[in-house]
Amino acid sequence: MEELTVDATVENIARVTSFVEEELEKYDCPVKAQMQIAVAIDELFGNIAHYAYNPDIGPATVRVEVSGEPLAVIITFIDNGVPYDPLAKADPDISLGAQEREFGGLGIFMVKKSMDEIAYEYKDGQNILRIKKRI
Repeated sequence: MEELTVDATVENIARVTSFVEEELEKYDCPVKAQMQIAVAIDELFGNIAHYAYNPDIGPATVRVEVSGEPLAVIITFIDNGVPYDPLAKADPDISLGAQEREFGGLGIFMVKKSMDEIAYEYKDGQNILRIKKRI
């Protein structure tokens, strides 16, 4: 397991993505899975950066674990910000046009569709969001 703690800022999305990609390279992760994971990081860490501590800045930890048969990566995002479960909101109606749809929710919907598992819990004052992708 590897872990990185940085300020939860938009500027650190690239740093977090690089950190995760370095771990994935050790396991010859397919390019398609890497791209899906990069999109998920952008969405999830971006949400933490924008909303967890707003207007302040606080820490966020990203943990990467690779396990099992079949081989899978588990990425955990941890922050001490405002409690927020991004999975609680209903999925957007993608049959509607962009102008007709309610604002928000499309990014987390994409993450749900591209990852094999996604789970949220609020524990000991921390938001903990885990995504799992079989590689």
